[in-house]
Amino acid sequence: MSKAEEHAYADAEIRKRLEDELPHWRLEEGWIRRTYRTQGWKGTLMVINTIGHLAEAAWHHPDLTASYAWVEVRLQTHTAKGITDKDFQLAKKIEDVVMWQPGKEGAALEGTPADDQRFAYIKYDK
Repeated sequence: MSKAEEHAYADAEIRKRLEDELPHWRLEEGWIRRTYRTQGWKGTLMVINTIGHLAEAAWHHPDLTASYAWVEVRLQTHTAKGITDKDFQLAKKIEDVVMWQPGKEGAALEGTPADDQRFAYIKYDK
């Protein structure tokens, strides 16, 4: 998408799309944001690296803030001076990958052992 084609959404449109498409994300200070909770530093690094890979592949780069057991993602299209389809699409991809729970699919990918905290890394939304 060229810069000329970027459309920055109004706040009301952004809030509606977040409510409909990304309920764990919020609009705050001109950014769409999401905080992922982890079980500790290992999980935090895994989330950061996942987001980094997706963002680099999409050529759209979020701002990240991290601590021991959480990562905050902030998305905004600087060239459009607002939130565009790029932000929504990257947010959806991040959400899909970070919150994926293979054990819930009932397939060969069973997921990490739920009863052993040594393997826990993401605090999944309920």
